[in-house]
Amino acid sequence: MLQSFAILLGFQLGGEVLVRVLHVGIPGPVVGMAMLGVCCIASLKLRRTCEAAAATLLGNLSLLFLPAAVGIVQFLPLIAKQGLVIGAAILGSTALAIAVTALTFRFVVHRMKLENRE
Repeated sequence: MLQSFAILLGFQLGGEVLVRVLHVGIPGPVVGMAMLGVCCIASLKLRRTCEAAAATLLGNLSLLFLPAAVGIVQFLPLIAKQGLVIGAAILGSTALAIAVTALTFRFVVHRMKLENRE
C-alpha cells in the first residue's frame, strides 16, 4: 500500500515539475494524473500496484470535501446577504454553459455533414 501511495505522489510530483519547467497553464496534479493514466494503460503491473491506494482514496473521497464545506460555513453571513445573487449567477452561468455547448455541438455536427458531402 505504501508503494502505491508513493507511486501516486511521484506522478503528482512529476506533473508539478513538468508544469513548472514548461510554464504550462494546467495544474500539475492534472498533468500527473494524465501521465499516470497513460502509464496504467501501458502497464498492467503498474495498474494493479496502484489499485489498492486508489480504492482507499476513493473510499474516503468525501473527507476531501470538508475544506470546501468549512469555507462555505465561514462565509455564511455573506451568503445570507447575497445568496439570491450568488444562486442566480450559478444558475445563469450553468444555463449559458449548457446552451453554448449545445450550439457548438450542433455547429460541429452540421460542419461535419457538409464536409462529408464533398
